[in-house]
Amino acid sequence: MGRLIKNHWARLISLTAAAYQVCAAVEAFFWPKIFFDFMTKTLDPAVKPVPALQIINLVMGIFILAWEWPLGLVAGTSLHRSIEARLASFPLASLASVLLYQGTNSAIYYVVGMAVYFWAYSEGEIICEKPWTLPQRGRPGGSKA
Repeated sequence: MGRLIKNHWARLISLTAAAYQVCAAVEAFFWPKIFFDFMTKTLDPAVKPVPALQIINLVMGIFILAWEWPLGLVAGTSLHRSIEARLASFPLASLASVLLYQGTNSAIYYVVGMAVYFWAYSEGEIICEKPWTLPQRGRPGGSKA
């Protein structure tokens, strides 16, 4: 039985969160609602009449889908291989998502994905240049030359 590759697991969680965020943003175009509208109505201008928060969520969700899958342009770049960049950008995506009523589940998924990415980062895992591959170990007894 092999070891759990945490960055692959976190990538699947993040892909789920991003897909959910895109769906929530599209739904919010038709039924705009802020999550915290039961406490205050001051955030309502973020979703209607101009759908600013919906557009932000749609762009962030598509960007993270392209980053996590990854798209051909992104694959192998230092941005794609950086766990630190993910740990810095996912809180922003989660914040945008939690403000939208339809996107609260994707915000929870982002937080879980961040925790797993942090676990992978703390154990020294790396993300390979070729997507969805494993890091190659050196052969035992091989030459060091």
